[in-house]
Amino acid sequence: MTVEVNQPGPIRILVDADACPVKDEIYKVAWRHEVPVTIVSNSHFRIPVHPLITRVVVSDGFDAADDWIAEGADARAVVVTADILLADRCVKAGATVLSSTGKPFTANSIGAAVATRAIMADLRAGGDVIGGPAPFSKVDRSRFLSALDAALVRLKRV
Repeated sequence: MTVEVNQPGPIRILVDADACPVKDEIYKVAWRHEVPVTIVSNSHFRIPVHPLITRVVVSDGFDAADDWIAEGADARAVVVTADILLADRCVKAGATVLSSTGKPFTANSIGAAVATRAIMADLRAGGDVIGGPAPFSKVDRSRFLSALDAALVRLKRV
């Protein structure tokens, strides 16, 4: 009798790429760890020619890129997104989820992030003028590099 053991799938990085400011950093960390990256967007843009980098261009339908990423998210995926609702879907699927500033979205933090997003949307809909996020900085870039590296190291140990 042969017992089949479920082997975990490969570690991979899924990127919500249309407005992602850290694509170059993702490539560098992925190459160092030899982890494949899938860049998902609604439009074509240049990516490095490298066997670990794949581009997926989805339709311009509402949430098409989010749907593609959420369907591929699991415990062996690192998802990079600034979209809180996509982050929520991916966290629920068991993925490691990072914002482009390196802030992790976790099961403990995603509820508050979704609630804050809803409150801000209500304020904007009511005509309130509210500020957006702080400008992206070198500290954010550095924090992201560190968080992505740590996430991949952690997944490799599992």
